[in-house]
Amino acid sequence: MTNLKQRALQIHKTLLEAFGEPIWRNPLPAIDELVSTILSQNTNDVNRDRAFEALRTKLPTWESVRDAKEKDVIEAIRPAGLGNQKGPRIQQVLRSITEERGSLDLQFLADMPIEDARNWLTKFNGVGPKTAAIVLCFSLGRPAFPVDTHVYRVTGRIGLRPERMTVEQAHPHLESIFPPETYYTAHLNIIRLGREVCNARKPLCPQCPINKLCDFKEKTK
Repeated sequence: MTNLKQRALQIHKTLLEAFGEPIWRNPLPAIDELVSTILSQNTNDVNRDRAFEALRTKLPTWESVRDAKEKDVIEAIRPAGLGNQKGPRIQQVLRSITEERGSLDLQFLADMPIEDARNWLTKFNGVGPKTAAIVLCFSLGRPAFPVDTHVYRVTGRIGLRPERMTVEQAHPHLESIFPPETYYTAHLNIIRLGREVCNARKPLCPQCPINKLCDFKEKTK
């Protein structure tokens, strides 16, 4: 594990040199990020953002989204796809949070032990480890490492996780090998690597900044 930790840190530093310090976007309030991430499931960032903005325009407060007619929410988020699933899911999460907390303010998660905060979020239907980690990391500055499609593919290919490890197992695994202070930057730079270089079908290995630190080229000889 020590060697894997050293390798993960070296990969992080190399990507930092190649790509610089990434900034995703201005942090959203946690409840906004939660809804946005639910909308992002099985779609791209452009459609997610279109649906999010359409929802906020039609129903300007999360209380109004929670209490709206289901069909109005489904119609507003249509650009994100799977509106018939995501609309009711968003409303149910908002209702459940309100029932438990009395409001839709999730700032209290910033003061909870990280595992308690993660468990609190993932108990809601439709909120998995990735969604919880995104809310905790990007909205609340907590040490959580989100594993999306790109992160999962790239970390398996370059040898930072066992190939047969599930996405769910990859979250705690990657958190155990990267230093907590690198989670935000490492997550974003690995995504960039996956989008621009380490493509799913035809990785551009000669152009890869971490080529010398990667296991994949060994498998293709």
